Amino acid sequence: MERKIIKTGDGSATIHIPEWNEQYHSKHGALQEAMHVFIKMGLDFTIAEFNKSELSILEIGFGTGLNALLTAFYGSTVKIDYTGVEAYPVKPEELEVLDYASVLPDFDTAEAVFNKMHQIDWEKSAAITSNFSLKKQEKTFQEIEDQDTFDLIYFDAFGARVQPELWTEDIFLKMYNSLKINGVLVTYAAKGSVRRAMQTVGFTVERLPGPPGKREMLRAVKK
Repeated sequence: MERKIIKTGDGSATIHIPEWNEQYHSKHGALQEAMHVFIKMGLDFTIAEFNKSELSILEIGFGTGLNALLTAFYGSTVKIDYTGVEAYPVKPEELEVLDYASVLPDFDTAEAVFNKMHQIDWEKSAAITSNFSLKKQEKTFQEIEDQDTFDLIYFDAFGARVQPELWTEDIFLKMYNSLKINGVLVTYAAKGSVRRAMQTVGFTVERLPGPPGKREMLRAVKK
């Protein structure tokens, strides 16, 4: 499937898939979307709401590694064990063009962290910084069978328009089971069908203001 690197509204890059007319991130701003949905509404909320000093995070759709980079960069006050699941890893030549380090305040640190994230072996946990470890898993979301493992899930799958099978009750039940009590799931999506699927499997769900270009997003908690 063809993939093209494009610039988004805030100057950061993302990958565009012409066949689906779909991007890995919002065309209004890849960095702004990731910061709002996953860092502000996910990471920052979970640390503050549940007084966390350590976090176990699962990312559904590791993709370019932008969310992981931002988490390592802005979550340095806590110890983070991060698992990224990706069925179709991004190619090294694509990662180089994305150049995410250039849009962060400390270029040298961000570049070193980003490069190390993509150089480590898949299926093995590795220390990226003193407070951040990463394990990349190459598998489909349907293969996830974790139980009571994670404090926070970044649900960053492709949209329901192109991959509806990733936004079903079956998938969200896997997410629910993989979270600890008081575990949090955040996603850019806000469709009613997605919210209802989350509620059906047991999540308490709230609508929140969305990132630039999107009115709402969802945050779910396993009570």
